Amino acid sequence: MPRKKRASRALLGLTRAEFATLRRLRTPEKIQAFLYGLKQNFEQKGETCNTVRTVLKERRAHCIEGAITAACALWIHGEPPLLLDLQATRDFDHVVALFRRNGCWGAISKTNGIGLRWRDPVYRSVRELAMSWLHEYYNKRDHKTLRNYSVPYDLRRMKPEDWVTSEGGAWNLVDNLETARHYKLMTRAQTRSLVRRDPFEREVGNQLQYKRPKKR
Repeated sequence: MPRKKRASRALLGLTRAEFATLRRLRTPEKIQAFLYGLKQNFEQKGETCNTVRTVLKERRAHCIEGAITAACALWIHGEPPLLLDLQATRDFDHVVALFRRNGCWGAISKTNGIGLRWRDPVYRSVRELAMSWLHEYYNKRDHKTLRNYSVPYDLRRMKPEDWVTSEGGAWNLVDNLETARHYKLMTRAQTRSLVRRDPFEREVGNQLQYKRPKKR
């Protein structure tokens, strides 16, 4: 399908109220503030990959759900809806929305922790941007786990209904991101030399923006 520079309400299939919410988010900074204000989706009823419509309805999201919502808002304002997939070993992957200012890359991110958040547009390449998360990307055993990053994935390659309005979720997008070309961030020798985070880093890094609900 043609890659429209600016997404209209008709193209996206959103209601007037849904479209107005995203149209008010005129800058990456405002989009990021909106995502910070969304509650964390802890997937209490099972795994989800909610579309933009469901995120706006439920006012909660996890990383990929926040990323596609951010990308949709960027597209409405004439910026390409780009995603970056970060792959980890023995850990969860992370997805962010990309934007550029003055030739440099920045990222909008929905995360419940302190490390994998917003990045200012100061990175000269996508690899440089991805590497900025290396130190803060760790698992419960304190290992630094980030390994690969994808080429920027343009959501205009997909039908809007598959990630904006579908009630069945954006699962096709998950498959597309997994099959997109990825690049290694380090050599094997470099990964073997990574130092685990220390007790102080663990204490700070375990802080969450939204508390995990107690199991019933």
